[in-house]
Amino acid sequence: MKVSVKSIIFVIVCILCFASFGYQREVWSAPKGKLVVALGGSLLTMDPHLVEQIYGDIVITNVFDFLVKRLYKDGRIQYFPMLATSWEAINETTWVFNLRKGVKFHNGEDFNAEAVKYTIDRILDPATKATKRHHLTIIDRVDILDPYTVKIITKAPSPLIITNFAAILPIVAPKYYKEKGAAYVATHSMGTGPFKFVRWVEDEELVLEANENYWDGPPNIRTLSFKSIPEDSTRAAALIGGDIDIAKDIPAHLIPMVNKSKKAKVISCPSAVCINIYLDTLTKGPLQDKRVRQALNYGVDKEAIIKHILEGHGTPLGNPNITPFHFGYNPSLKPYPYNPEKSKALLKEAGYGDGLTLVLNTPSGRYVKDKEIAEAIAGQLSKVGVKVEVRVHEWGNYTKLLYSTEGGGPMFMMGWAGTYDADGSLSKPLHCGKTLSLWCNQEFDSYLDKARVTMDPKEREKIYHNALRLAHEEAPLIPLHYGVDTYGMSNRVQNWEPTPDVHKTLYMHKTLVKD
Repeated sequence: MKVSVKSIIFVIVCILCFASFGYQREVWSAPKGKLVVALGGSLLTMDPHLVEQIYGDIVITNVFDFLVKRLYKDGRIQYFPMLATSWEAINETTWVFNLRKGVKFHNGEDFNAEAVKYTIDRILDPATKATKRHHLTIIDRVDILDPYTVKIITKAPSPLIITNFAAILPIVAPKYYKEKGAAYVATHSMGTGPFKFVRWVEDEELVLEANENYWDGPPNIRTLSFKSIPEDSTRAAALIGGDIDIAKDIPAHLIPMVNKSKKAKVISCPSAVCINIYLDTLTKGPLQDKRVRQALNYGVDKEAIIKHILEGHGTPLGNPNITPFHFGYNPSLKPYPYNPEKSKALLKEAGYGDGLTLVLNTPSGRYVKDKEIAEAIAGQLSKVGVKVEVRVHEWGNYTKLLYSTEGGGPMFMMGWAGTYDADGSLSKPLHCGKTLSLWCNQEFDSYLDKARVTMDPKEREKIYHNALRLAHEEAPLIPLHYGVDTYGMSNRVQNWEPTPDVHKTLYMHKTLVKD
């Protein structure tokens, strides 16, 4: 029997293909090793709709999937299918999402249109007290067209649907959440993501394990651990000692020590997190006067803070709470220059020529050199006649303070990245009546409200430019800087690098660890 050359080539190709496929499946089907990530603070809740800080978002991203996947790619934020395979805006107020079939929650419950509707309804229910509810209040209702198709009707045109679905809509299992109740799911998280919940010791460690049935292939890592290590030097020492594999936020002065260890290295990327000092303009007192707020801005030397405390790892903020990585950034706005004489003149004009006293609340270990920056600001403002008492808080207690009736005023430090759209960065901390807002300006609010229903991206960008120009002038906060995110990484870690998207950058699905 004669065998043609083409037949032989075909057989060889098939053998190679099957061998390659078999090898890939072998890698996918056998997660192995443990990866430990150290954060500067701790998780406060595992209920994904109550999370209100980056540490929570980092963990939630590994346990839950979103309808839309957000990736920093080719120098910008982009959006891709995740639990939704496709979507279409039928008109300005109607969206149709086609859902991925065959996906299971970690408990075996099916992901389907019911889960999407339940998740959105849960967030919108005031009783849930979802921290990011305001992002979805434009939704009128969710209709189930079939088990894997949903139609979302909004009350007005909504250009932010995709942005917000990628940022604040982790999908939860209806049966599990109804049966277990709010208290249980706050400590026992369960989604469709690449990792499953194992245990959580508050303020110490949260442990996850590989979801070997993950729809996009099992993770390469079997065990993923997040530890809370607030102190910078302790975090760096644990990395060098081999106790952890990735350390978030290595300050500049510790980078040489890590790099010289030969056991780990520091890798960095531009940060999309804005560091600001927010001012309480609602409580009766000096901060209700715009001149005082402007004086504080002129009295803070941002360049000196970046040079001497951050060792050059930062850029002064010109836009209030917005970086060049955010949609809506206004490149024409420049940072308030350091001008102590102008600061004194404005204080005198406002009736505070003899000085005033303020309290500045700050976390410790949450942001790079946060406590030291707060202390430096207090020293700088003392030179213009403003006495500042710095109060330092552990991150968990600090968050409780900010969300309490007492609040964080008259001044508090907060980092913000939002949804990487101006709406997510400006609405909650600055729009009148929002959770963290200590400012109320009707003109500013009207800009944000208009932008939320403007479908044309160019027109929406112009609206944000006007809003930012107004906030820059009215100075309800002291924009400090956006920095450089630095991560210490053990030599064991492979196939991972950070991006400016701090909420998603520690998504560990494809990361490898070598023994």
